[in-house]
Amino acid sequence: MISFILTTKRLLKALIRAFKQPLFISLFTTLFFILLSGTMFYTKVEGWSILDAIYFCVVSLIPNGVDTSLTPTTNLGKVFTMFYLAVGVGVMFLTLLTLGKTMIKSTDDSTTDIKKSKKL
Repeated sequence: MISFILTTKRLLKALIRAFKQPLFISLFTTLFFILLSGTMFYTKVEGWSILDAIYFCVVSLIPNGVDTSLTPTTNLGKVFTMFYLAVGVGVMFLTLLTLGKTMIKSTDDSTTDIKKSKKL
C-alpha cells in the first residue's frame, strides 16, 4: 500500500511539472479532443453508453491485452475506428512518453537534491 501511495505521489508531481511544458499541454489537449470525438461518435453511431464509449476509446489507444468485448458493428464505425486508432495511438504514446520523461526527470532532480544536501 505504501508503494502505491508513493507512486501516486510521484505521478501527481510529474503531472504538475508536465503541465508547465507547452508540448505536454498541446499533446494532452489533442488527446482530450481525440477521446471526446471518439466518445461522441460511438455513442451516436454505435449506440453505446457514454461509459462504454469512454472505456473503449481509452483502452483501445493503450497497447494492452484487455478485451473490451466492444466492437463497432456498423461500416461507418469500422472505418472511423481505423482512422481513430491510427491517429490516437500516436498521440497517446507521445503523451505517455512525455509524462514518463517528466517523471524520470523529477526523480533525478529529487536524487540530486538529496546528494546536494548531504554534501552541505
